[in-house]
Amino acid sequence: MKVRVRYAPSPTGFQHIGGVRTALFNYLFARSKGGEFILRIEDTDRERYRQDAMEDIYATFDWLGFHWDEGPDIHGPLGPYVQSERVELYREHARRLVENGQAYPCYCSHERLEELKAEQRRQGAAPGYDRRCRELSQRERETLEQRGTKPVIRFKVPLEGTTVAVDELLGRIETNNTEINPDPVLLKSDGFPTYHLANVVDDHLMEITHIMRAQEWLPSMPLHVLLYRAFSWKPPLYCHLPMVLGSDGQKLSKRHGATRVVEFKEKGYLPEAVLNYIALLGWSFDDSREFFTLKELQQLFSLDRLNKAPAVFDYKKLDWFNGMYIRKAQAQRLAALLLPYLQQRGWISENPSEDERRRVEALLPLVQERLTVLSDVLPLVGFLFEEVPTPAAEELIPRRLDRIQTAEVLRSACSLLADFDGQSDEENEQRFRRAAEDLGVKLGDLLMPVRVALTGSRVSPPLFESIRVLGVGKTLERLKNALGNLEGS
Repeated sequence: MKVRVRYAPSPTGFQHIGGVRTALFNYLFARSKGGEFILRIEDTDRERYRQDAMEDIYATFDWLGFHWDEGPDIHGPLGPYVQSERVELYREHARRLVENGQAYPCYCSHERLEELKAEQRRQGAAPGYDRRCRELSQRERETLEQRGTKPVIRFKVPLEGTTVAVDELLGRIETNNTEINPDPVLLKSDGFPTYHLANVVDDHLMEITHIMRAQEWLPSMPLHVLLYRAFSWKPPLYCHLPMVLGSDGQKLSKRHGATRVVEFKEKGYLPEAVLNYIALLGWSFDDSREFFTLKELQQLFSLDRLNKAPAVFDYKKLDWFNGMYIRKAQAQRLAALLLPYLQQRGWISENPSEDERRRVEALLPLVQERLTVLSDVLPLVGFLFEEVPTPAAEELIPRRLDRIQTAEVLRSACSLLADFDGQSDEENEQRFRRAAEDLGVKLGDLLMPVRVALTGSRVSPPLFESIRVLGVGKTLERLKNALGNLEGS
């Protein structure tokens, strides 16, 4: 049996971490088995359909770097792969169920169903359809049809017995049929299918062998198994993936932080870091290894290494992963990744010159070890592109020095810059160290006022590399302005 799996998003909102984890696990399972990964767009909810959400599906997976074998944008033998283009198929299968007595038309109005719900709430009864139209006579149906009432098609859930299904992760699950949503709608009055009918029909016709989806869909499994039986089809194997929770044990949502993939991209996470971390949400290879390339994951992934327990999305752990991947990034690629952030601030032109590109590359030694996400570059290097307000005297004076000593320190630093470009960073450090000894101060107390004058902050990238990128001339200008503040105070 050739493995065929699918990811079936609804274009009603942007792609989020949980959905991408489902897509990734399906993709990895298919690759590990030499099978096929299918994208199917479930767009039958036309009221909530969003074109930008549709575009986000493609943009997300283009960014993440893995793709499907069959889908709306790739020719496949079992398409179309967009549900709104398959509506006649669902109508045909709904008619088939009505004809063989497994489903029936329901003529209940929206108002009656709302009254039914209200009455059930008042009585504390379980919500659900009361099956009023299940046993209508042919004459009653014809009368309702003549009135122009457009029916929905409901599935006949067995009134007794149990439904048994087996989940590859959770094992045997037995459900009393009385606990299943009574006679759910399969086809709406506008002729569009509900999720349950379209899902089952498509999975069968697209020859899906394994359904891997989040555990929130577990309650749907008994109904879907019943639908397969009603069509006399063999159901695929099910595997309901562990939930992804926030740190508070609740389902991951925007209250925990970013969950939409586009937000992680905009903030400056690397796609390989996001993929690597998501792969570990509910799956592990062993107790120690954490870093995997996509190719390695394709080779190593297996269902028996899935965890039944929910996974916790740890933002700090993702930050750590991302920082590690940034440090491993090659200089040319990292420069290209940082460029858009610098362009957004207007520091680098939209069509950068060779000098601008070299300047970006020159930044890398200053920031690569200090970035958690790419957007962190902005506060780190702003002093290189914008004028820094001359610090007030009190901001320049180290705790162990006074104003006069600090002025002496800055004058010494100015003299040391005369031959700065002719020395290596190690040689310049030794020269500043000797100057500090001559002044009777610690090296840190000499460098701190220089750092503040140069960058406007006591925390900055490595000082000597910063001077080299900014240039000795601009550095001297800022030191002299700071010295003027000290001497004029």
